[in-house]
Amino acid sequence: MPSKAEILAAPGAPVFATLYPGAALDEPATTATGPDGEGGLVTFHTDATPDEVVAFYRARAEEAGLISVMGMNQGDARAYGAAGGSDGATNIQVVAAPGENDQTSVQLSWSAGR
Repeated sequence: MPSKAEILAAPGAPVFATLYPGAALDEPATTATGPDGEGGLVTFHTDATPDEVVAFYRARAEEAGLISVMGMNQGDARAYGAAGGSDGATNIQVVAAPGENDQTSVQLSWSAGR
C-alpha cells in the first residue's frame, strides 16, 4: 500500500505505479483492461534527474516482487523495466529523459497482471 505521501498514477493502479514525489502530470493517465489485467500509461515531469526517477521505480518494483528485465542508458536518457507473475503479465516500464526548463520528462506504463 502506498504511503500517504505517495499517489497512485491512476485509480486502481498497482502500488509500484505511484507517481514520483512532486511529479506534475502532463495529462491524466490513460487506462485500459485487457487479457493481462488492468494497465495504464501516464506522462509527467519532475525536477528529479533521470537516474533518480529510475532508481525510485526500480525500488518500487523490487518491493512488489518484480524482477528487473530491462535497463538502458542512452545519452542522458534512462529506461527501466520489470516483470513478475507466472507469465510476466505484471510489469512496469519507465523512460526518463531531460526535458525543457531543467525538468525530466517521464513516461510510465504498467500492467497489474491477472
